[in-house]
Amino acid sequence: MKATYFVIVLLFSDITLTSCFIIESLVCGSAAAVAVVGVWYAWSQWDNVLHFDHKRLEKDLNENLYGQHIVWKVVQKAVSSFMTDSNPNKPLVLSFHGTTGVGKNYVSKIIARNIYKLGDKSEHFITFISEHHFPHKDKVDMYSAQLKEKIHQHVLRFPRTMFVFDEMDKMNPQLVETVKPFLDYATHVDGVSFRHAIFIFLSNAGGDVINKIALDFWKAGKNREELQMNSKEMETQILRNIFNDKSSGFWHSSLIDRHLVDHFVPFLPLELKHVRQCVLTEMASLNISVHHYPDLADTVAREMPFFPSDEKIFSVKGCKSVRQKLMLYVDD
Repeated sequence: MKATYFVIVLLFSDITLTSCFIIESLVCGSAAAVAVVGVWYAWSQWDNVLHFDHKRLEKDLNENLYGQHIVWKVVQKAVSSFMTDSNPNKPLVLSFHGTTGVGKNYVSKIIARNIYKLGDKSEHFITFISEHHFPHKDKVDMYSAQLKEKIHQHVLRFPRTMFVFDEMDKMNPQLVETVKPFLDYATHVDGVSFRHAIFIFLSNAGGDVINKIALDFWKAGKNREELQMNSKEMETQILRNIFNDKSSGFWHSSLIDRHLVDHFVPFLPLELKHVRQCVLTEMASLNISVHHYPDLADTVAREMPFFPSDEKIFSVKGCKSVRQKLMLYVDD
């Protein structure tokens, strides 16, 4: 057995890191096996990346995500298995679907704060908002070139970059196709590996389908927690809804027919009890004492609009605008 030691200097942008990697060659006849250790060490030392702990992620989701048991299960398993895989064969690609205010953006930030010490404030947490970053249809060629370059450069500098595409349903299909090569099983794209990157798509597409399935469950007298990914072929119905919506960025996108999205994750509409939990969370963040305002959470939650108009089961806006509504009841 022969051990050889090398010093490898890694150059990232204007930062130079020196890290020692032990490469041990085991020679047996003409065959040799090589193991390389320390890549993750270099990443973590450079950008204060957290040592990933699946139990920490599980605890975070348990304590801070309300009414989304399907999301909890899929995200916890998908992210944990990806983050602990030293040699993934493709980037992690998640597509979050549901109506406004149900937690799609919030969950992407929970994932970020379990990867980076700075959470969603990390320079490696990149967000694109369709109507903000790509507002003009006549500039789609320019946007496409810029998007391709930005994704490539971020991952070149740091492999464990996380990209969030908000309003994916409003994104121009040409831009969706621009993203596609980075999500595939290809070993490298223009000399760069994207296998350690994370892509998350946020979309309202499929939200009406998810709401109908949840309402049908409620009308049938079934427990909300009985609703799962395979209930009434939920994932299939979401995909069908996306394909039938010609205004959606996903429409006729090869992201779907090439199976590049790992999980289409449904976010259920929130009930009164979940909105109340959101109010309590906002009260805590604003240092509003429950002792001084014992009925405030119930009052604010009930002031939010609910549907259907007769039963008033699900929140129209989820937890969106809870903070603004709360401030109306608090003395200056």
